[in-house]
Amino acid sequence: MKNLRVIAALSILTISSFAMAEGGADRVYGRMIQANEQSMQEYAAANGKNPPEVIHYRYGMKLDIAKVVATTSTDSSCNVMPAQMTYEDSNGDLNILEYRAAGTGCRNQN
Repeated sequence: MKNLRVIAALSILTISSFAMAEGGADRVYGRMIQANEQSMQEYAAANGKNPPEVIHYRYGMKLDIAKVVATTSTDSSCNVMPAQMTYEDSNGDLNILEYRAAGTGCRNQN
């Protein structure tokens, strides 16, 4: 009975550490997205453009991309992660497209 309690306690601690690790990655991605949005607002102000609007990608969505200004990096992970692409449309307006992408930081993880 005592062994069962020890095993249960270890299981709970292990599971909670996995949950905290996942939450840590979410915080990193969140900071990356916020930093990108802030830098793109500064870019817009420096170039006399309106602040970019964040658009969440949906499958089949029609996009009007005339020039890609910036993209967030996906090389820090091998997981599916949020990413953003800032672009100018044919009217010269800035937009931020937010989507999910597979990380490109996979090394020997096939």
